[in-house]
Amino acid sequence: MNHAPVRPLTARRTGPLRGRARVPGDKSISHRALIFGALAVGKTTVTGLLEGEDVLNTAKAMQALGATMERTGEGAWSIHGVGVGGFAAPREPLDFGNSGTGCRLVMGAVAGCPIAATFDGDGSLRKRPMRRILDPLAQMGAKTEESAEGGRLPIRLQGARDAIPIVYRTPVASAQIKSAVLLAGLNAPGETTVIESEASRDHTERLLTHFGATVVTEPDGKHGRRITLTGQPELTPAPVTVPADPSSAAFPLVAALLVPGSEVILENIMMNPLRIGLITTLREMGASIDVVNARSEGGEDMADLRVTASPLRGVDVPADRAPSMIDEYPVLAVAAAFAQGTTRMRGLQELRVKESDRLAAVLDGLHANGVTCAIEGDDLIVEGAARAAGGGTVATHMDHRIAMAFLVMGLASEKPVAVDDTTFIATSFPDFTPMMTRLGADFS
Repeated sequence: MNHAPVRPLTARRTGPLRGRARVPGDKSISHRALIFGALAVGKTTVTGLLEGEDVLNTAKAMQALGATMERTGEGAWSIHGVGVGGFAAPREPLDFGNSGTGCRLVMGAVAGCPIAATFDGDGSLRKRPMRRILDPLAQMGAKTEESAEGGRLPIRLQGARDAIPIVYRTPVASAQIKSAVLLAGLNAPGETTVIESEASRDHTERLLTHFGATVVTEPDGKHGRRITLTGQPELTPAPVTVPADPSSAAFPLVAALLVPGSEVILENIMMNPLRIGLITTLREMGASIDVVNARSEGGEDMADLRVTASPLRGVDVPADRAPSMIDEYPVLAVAAAFAQGTTRMRGLQELRVKESDRLAAVLDGLHANGVTCAIEGDDLIVEGAARAAGGGTVATHMDHRIAMAFLVMGLASEKPVAVDDTTFIATSFPDFTPMMTRLGADFS
């Protein structure tokens, strides 16, 4: 697998950021729209699709499995699906590049079909754990025929001849585990149930319902949910409008809060209650974030956000908020570096198994830029200051969110902040650098 040349970038303290911006379509929904369109019978249209490398790799995988994928315009796609259980065995390995979401969800979809497929990815994805996905899929009748050490990629998965419905309690709050089990359960008779002690993002359940499946969601315990899918539905094509990704919006949002005098409007941001933990936390820190033009479309809530530069204060972020903002912690840590007082982010064990060990990468990046911080157990503690020092070079470890978070830091710090590689930003936010530059950012 070929990778683009390394592209370092430096961010410098800038004047006010101003203007309107539309960040890419939500990555989670983009992956799922392609997969469910491929599993429906007939033609599904998708608009606002994130056309980053991660999602495009999922589109290629759906095509390799027998669906017809056609790009009809910017962010607009037409999908002719093959129906539940209708995937054909791919001739070549399915290469998911850097995308854990695409790989794990498609593993679930393949596990419910009587075909075999090989799953692979780049060096970063090959390091990420897959056993947590393979274990419940094995209970449903799928078999791991080949894998690298520790159940890692490359993996050859033989789907179930006759998929078995199960009741499965997830070991951690993970929309990827939940979604893989539900996708495998589509081709199983009877009911497949997933129980989670902490509710994870619910895009799979919403889109399953949107495409005509019967899904019942009930509370389970204080923060958990019990999701039951009735298997073997005929999914009906349904148009999908992809809202803007709140995880991508986090970067211009935090930049506008930190750079004095800034005012930025971010358009069409998804406001799903299970995805807005960062907004909740930043407001607790004193951020001025106004919700404008709130509306609902395609089963998801969305709104425009008006963000104004604000002095921030340190807060204690509870562990039960992590599932609603797991991808936003790197940029929250940057915001905390500029807040007055101490910010403690609790229960971040899931950050250790992302594109990189994000917990360690954030700590190292903050240290490199003069920020006092520490890890205690699975908690990250950041001692803030009115203006962080900067002046360091950050190792991104092929992680797009680490790169973008520390470029945001450099826009408000006393000294420039450099990141060693921005190549992987294209996996989720291809327009990041030009969009931020249009708002007034100084990158070179």
